[in-house]
Amino acid sequence: MKVLLATSKPFAVEAVEGIQHIIESAGHELVKLENYDTRSQLLEAVKDADALIVRSDVVDSSVITAAPRLKLIIRAGAGYDNVDLAAASLGNICVMNTPGQNANAVAELVFGMMIYMQRNHFDGSIGRELRNRSLGLYAFGHVAKGVARIARGFDMPVHAYSPTLTHDDLRKEGEYGVITAYSNDELFRNSDFLSLHMPLLKETWHCVNYSLLSLMPEDGLLINTARKELVLEEDLIRIMEERPRFQYVTDIRPDHHEEFVKKFGTRYFATPRKSGAQTTDANKNAGIAAANQVVAFFESGDDRFRVN
Repeated sequence: MKVLLATSKPFAVEAVEGIQHIIESAGHELVKLENYDTRSQLLEAVKDADALIVRSDVVDSSVITAAPRLKLIIRAGAGYDNVDLAAASLGNICVMNTPGQNANAVAELVFGMMIYMQRNHFDGSIGRELRNRSLGLYAFGHVAKGVARIARGFDMPVHAYSPTLTHDDLRKEGEYGVITAYSNDELFRNSDFLSLHMPLLKETWHCVNYSLLSLMPEDGLLINTARKELVLEEDLIRIMEERPRFQYVTDIRPDHHEEFVKKFGTRYFATPRKSGAQTTDANKNAGIAAANQVVAFFESGDDRFRVN
């Protein structure tokens, strides 16, 4: 089988080496398309591929149409909204992700960004500490669990609400020390800091709005390492205009980035490029998991992480 590794934002060298070893040891061919900058390059490379491994690369219907032999797409990471699931299903192509492999990297970034904001971008002015500030987690998957674990070391009370888990499920997560919130209103009302961890779905599009944000304290902090589309930006701008101490930090540059910069200065920060999974460790974990899933799929039909 021919496996195409197509990454406009490449994996770390160690990850690529691990992927190649696993794929080739199983008797398959690995072809690498790294640092590509045009769609035509991807369309050309995928035309004779049996499997495709990507990161944040967009795999839409044009890619799927250009790949008549394609049987498997692996998104090396948790989110998979960059893959057209409907088009893949029509083409009888299995789509899988690698849940949990980047979780610790993203969880650590959440704390790095919280400290950066509370210490005023390290400009030497008087900031605030994290200790005893309440942290809310909107959704409770792999990353949020990592955030909750780290928060215990900072003596932060942690509240969690999940649109998909039951309240009993959340209460069972006692090892993380979270306080169950029974609604998103309750979560926002009890959080000094609010960290977003839900996937981008039809139901979560613009789910963070003025009504919820207004429940947070005057000096609240919203942290977004998930997807920009979760936040209704106009409502967030309104809150920050009304509350001169409210802050926003994000790993996904919003559509209104320039307006945020102009109006709010150091109360706002967006990473220049998405950084959550950008560690050697996360790269290697996700890449190795993707390669192992490719091998297992072709050897035994294992599709346990299928998302379509």
